[in-house]
Amino acid sequence: MSDTYNTRNYAAHGGNEWVIGGKLTILEGAEVTGLDVAGGFTPAANVPESTASTVAALKDNFNALLAALKTAGLMVADSSEEEEEDDDEDDENGGGT
Repeated sequence: MSDTYNTRNYAAHGGNEWVIGGKLTILEGAEVTGLDVAGGFTPAANVPESTASTVAALKDNFNALLAALKTAGLMVADSSEEEEEDDDEDDENGGGT
């Protein structure tokens, strides 16, 4: 057995950085300070509950939810190419909604 041990969690750069290469478990009751979660997270706009009574109305509600998630940055936005393809499919199928 070797006399040395390589850990995946260690202090680097004179203690200015803590590297976690393993699993970090935060136990109940622990307190984390200095973590700016609010600055890195934008909640999606409120989308009201669906009261749709047709498939077309439900589709519109669902698309509103997708748009809210994309606007908030919680989902990757469609590329312009995909949007053009969707518009073309709607035209071919009688106009979409």
